Amino acid sequence: MPPHRQDFGLNRPEGGRRGLAINFRSATSSVRRGSTVLPSVLTFLVIVASGGLLMMIEKGMLNGMETPAPRGSGRRTDLIRQRRGPGGVDVEAQILQEIRNRTIKTMCRQRNMPHSIWSLSPLQRKTLLQHVLVNDEYRFLYCYVPKVACSNWKRVLKVLSGALESVDVNIKMDHRSDLTFLSSLKPEEIRYRLKHYFKFMFVREPMERLLSAYRNKFGEIESYQKKYGVEIIKRYRKGHAKVQSVRGDDVTFTEFVRYLVDEDVERMNEHWMPMYNLCQPCAMSYDFIGSYERLENDADFVLQRVNVPHFVHFPERQTWYKPVTTETLHYYLCSLPQKLLRELLPKYILDFSLFTYPLPNMTVEHCRH
Repeated sequence: MPPHRQDFGLNRPEGGRRGLAINFRSATSSVRRGSTVLPSVLTFLVIVASGGLLMMIEKGMLNGMETPAPRGSGRRTDLIRQRRGPGGVDVEAQILQEIRNRTIKTMCRQRNMPHSIWSLSPLQRKTLLQHVLVNDEYRFLYCYVPKVACSNWKRVLKVLSGALESVDVNIKMDHRSDLTFLSSLKPEEIRYRLKHYFKFMFVREPMERLLSAYRNKFGEIESYQKKYGVEIIKRYRKGHAKVQSVRGDDVTFTEFVRYLVDEDVERMNEHWMPMYNLCQPCAMSYDFIGSYERLENDADFVLQRVNVPHFVHFPERQTWYKPVTTETLHYYLCSLPQKLLRELLPKYILDFSLFTYPLPNMTVEHCRH
């Protein structure tokens, strides 16, 4: 028996922008019978529509927003509880996709937003094309975002190309070899694939992704400690500007955030560059945007959608993986001066708004708990 496929209502008309077409009215009514529908996401959507996000950050008006709990347990649980409708369809997943699609469509319609990859600046286009992976056999494009399960997706692509025997092979991942990047193709080849291939990306709660990058790169990777850690400590730690013995292996989270506040988002390292700048969802129309918070289900949907062989599955998390728990994220964010957090959030505001993640609640009262 073939595996059951969740129907996310993919619609692929000829030409023009393509997206997910879902019967939003009927899906919503199905969920209303049992529970309140995605209160935090829906509330945030209203805020997005009002167009006052940056002003609200400055005035502290979003401090009461409830952030979805980061998923730090060994199991890959969903951002929202699965609620199945008739025929086994995940209705709440459909609603989340529809909200995200409508939000992106509305915000990307603004005059100052890019409407194709050719309207991007040379630097923006270079960044995007260097992060889009191509599979011609199964006709899909995947924009990878570091710290959003991209290593496992690269394993899948290598298995599909024959470079790896199995996604479960225990080897160190080479992030460049045996992979085809959109940047390696000619303009006419790029245009053809953008028009005809299935395009997807995965996103993650922005602050959780940042913390994951900080803990991994400055806690475990010596090359990052030397290249970025030394610079950060010399620049932001009092009395260390001319210290020659700095090793860069003890960067604090506050120092890291100060560094991010002063950085140009378009020139950041890919591990903390905003997801928007990496994958440009206004310039490149994605057929599906999955969530790290429901990684297993969304990855399974993509693999079935592109019709990969039955023996190809999305890998389990590596045994060495250190999850970001709710408590850990809460601790690190509450350790930041509120003024510094308010300066950081605008750099990632499009990640919060386009991908419908509520802003973190970092009031004094909330942090006391």
